[in-house]
Amino acid sequence: MRRDRDVREFPPARKKEAGLAAVSRLPRFEQCLYSIWGNCRKTRVVQPNAVEESRAPRPRVGLFITCLVDLVRPQVGFAAVKLLEQAGCDVEVPAQTCCGQPAWNSGADKYAADLARQVIAAFEPFDYVVAPSGSCAGMIKLHYPEVLANDARWLPRARALAAKTHELISFLVNVRGMKGVDAHCAARTCYHDSCSSLREMRVREQPRELLASVDGLSLSELKEPEVCCGFGGLFSVKYPEISERMADDKIADAQATCAEMMVGGDLGCLLHLKGRMQRKGVNMRVRHVAEVLAGMAGEPALGET
Repeated sequence: MRRDRDVREFPPARKKEAGLAAVSRLPRFEQCLYSIWGNCRKTRVVQPNAVEESRAPRPRVGLFITCLVDLVRPQVGFAAVKLLEQAGCDVEVPAQTCCGQPAWNSGADKYAADLARQVIAAFEPFDYVVAPSGSCAGMIKLHYPEVLANDARWLPRARALAAKTHELISFLVNVRGMKGVDAHCAARTCYHDSCSSLREMRVREQPRELLASVDGLSLSELKEPEVCCGFGGLFSVKYPEISERMADDKIADAQATCAEMMVGGDLGCLLHLKGRMQRKGVNMRVRHVAEVLAGMAGEPALGET
């Protein structure tokens, strides 16, 4: 099986179908995305407490949409575009592939390097690379220089891309100076910190700061917020019993807060926890934090129709 060929020699005729622009797979996503872009640019909605440099060029942000958002939860992509536009950015979604993290974590270094080169080439033109996932952002920012450490041509390009790569919520707060949002969500909520966001991207206070500005939302802290939920990508596949026990512990921690809803910044963790909740009969809504901040909490949560 020529996996390297599939990755390295992606046919030009199919490139437009990669990632977010996969019309055959996600026609509604693409149509809605362009609708959102058009509406945002027409109205130029900017939060009063977000940074808006009226005379300076608006930064060009390349949105790395992630595989899970693309295939499972496109609403997170809509929310990310809306928030970035409100923060004064021009957002584009170039044709893209997986970041390569599953390959890298499983020891398939060559395939991870092939994917890394594709991502670098696609996102180099932008001022910033932003991902609604600490896991994918961490792969680009911290691990691409490791993946391409022995490639003299690509290593400098990997380091340059890493330097301008950010997780979505930390970018809004740390780079664009966003202090709050104009959103409503009447719910008792707890926040799940993913391992990659917390440890690799140093994301902790930023989502809590913005969630504090959401009208009607009350946030309760978990007793052990820094403990892994048990997902870990391939970890949950290799060690399912341990993964389930860790998820049960995280869910019990969330239930102890009396929260009606759990939010977090990494869709992999949220899907893992929601799936376990459904199997255990736990009634708790689960959403990506970007959906709540963008005022999209009225739509069905994960696992709802």
